Amino acid sequence: MADLTQDQWQEQLSNDADAVILDVRTDEELEEGFIPNAVHIDIYQGQEFINQVEALDKDKTYYVYCRSGNRSGQACAIMNQLGFEKTNNLLGGFSEWEGAIANN
Repeated sequence: MADLTQDQWQEQLSNDADAVILDVRTDEELEEGFIPNAVHIDIYQGQEFINQVEALDKDKTYYVYCRSGNRSGQACAIMNQLGFEKTNNLLGGFSEWEGAIANN
C-alpha cells in the first residue's frame, strides 16, 4: 500500500491504464458527490465488503479513498491481505479532494 498526496494520486492515476478508483464511504457520504468513475463498496458492510472486494481483478491498480483517508487505509490493508498488490490510499480523502466531482 502506498499513501499518496492528491498530486501524486492524480498524476499516477492519469498515467495508469490498469487504474480502478474505489470509494469505500457510506451511501450517505456518497450523496456529497464522488470522484468520477469510482466503484463504490462501503467498508462498513463488513463481510459483504470483503466479498465484493474479492470479486475485483487483483491485477489492477486500486486508488482507494474515503472521507478523510483513515478507512481507505484500512481498506488497502484488507485488500493487501486478500492478495491485492497494488493499492494506493488517498491522504486527506474526499474532504480535501480538489479534482473533478460527480453527483448521482
